[in-house]
Amino acid sequence: MGLTIGVDVGGTKIAAGVVDADGTLLAEVRRATPADDPAGVGESIAAAITEVRAAHPVTAVGIGAAGMIDRARARVMFAPNVAWRDFPLKDLIETRTGLPTVLENDANAAAWAEYRFGAGQGVDDLVVVTLGTGIGGGIIVDRQLLRGAHGFAAEIGHIEMQANGRRCGCGRRGCWERYGSGTALVQEARELARFRPGSAARLLELAGGDPDAVQGHQVTRAAREGDPAAREIYHTVGTWVGRGLADLAAIFDPGRFVLAGGLGEVGDLLWDPAAAAFAENLTGRDYRPLPEIRIARLGGGAGMIGAADLARAANPQAGSAVRTASAIVAEPSGLNTIV
Repeated sequence: MGLTIGVDVGGTKIAAGVVDADGTLLAEVRRATPADDPAGVGESIAAAITEVRAAHPVTAVGIGAAGMIDRARARVMFAPNVAWRDFPLKDLIETRTGLPTVLENDANAAAWAEYRFGAGQGVDDLVVVTLGTGIGGGIIVDRQLLRGAHGFAAEIGHIEMQANGRRCGCGRRGCWERYGSGTALVQEARELARFRPGSAARLLELAGGDPDAVQGHQVTRAAREGDPAAREIYHTVGTWVGRGLADLAAIFDPGRFVLAGGLGEVGDLLWDPAAAAFAENLTGRDYRPLPEIRIARLGGGAGMIGAADLARAANPQAGSAVRTASAIVAEPSGLNTIV
């Protein structure tokens, strides 16, 4: 089967990898993202592709870009951390590399990777939620990526959780990512340390006495030590996560949620309150099965793997390995299933 290249483009780094038809990452290169130079980012992507393809006979390229991709999957209409505005990235890469190119939102690409090769295998309807600095994700409906009428679907971190709530970088207030993300965790911790220093003694100790210096890893450390304040913070954030999942379940009724990102890897500190809030807030919870919630399997390589597989699917000469539902292998037992 043919090899394809997947590229994951973020605000600080460009990662390009050669991926085979089984979703295995064979080689990888990384470059810094010149985020203030739209054309320069494209040239850096092309250079990374040229470097990584030197020893591999690749047939197509898939790019997962952090931004809003048009319905034609050709232009980046807006990117929050790169100066792309209605930028023709697909055409630039095809011109520079001579390879057919598929352009996709980075979260969609990562969600596709988990659906095809990771914790989402075995279901036709899947919601992948990435819990990091913010909240992102991708949605699979009947084995297809949900892109929406204009290509901008699945901005799930910006569903409103609280009217007139905390300001969000998107320009609105009360968005889910302002309550259930890594950023929210740190904000809760700093507020607690500032207004209830007696309760947050351990957090302040770890932060050198400065409430504004508290970091997420310090909250995690204190919580794992059993510190009540740190555990309260995780309970608060986990509850918001669970409420958001319940809202998504009411809309999409997925067979499974897959949770990715750094905050999704902390374990029961977050997922015990999240699972409880999810079950409590799920519409019709007494009359419906609970969707599963599993932890993502592919880690930081998911964006490259998903983008490469989407390129393979769009270019039959690359040896597409897209399978029918009957051929999808069920998830191995023993993986972390939360609900």
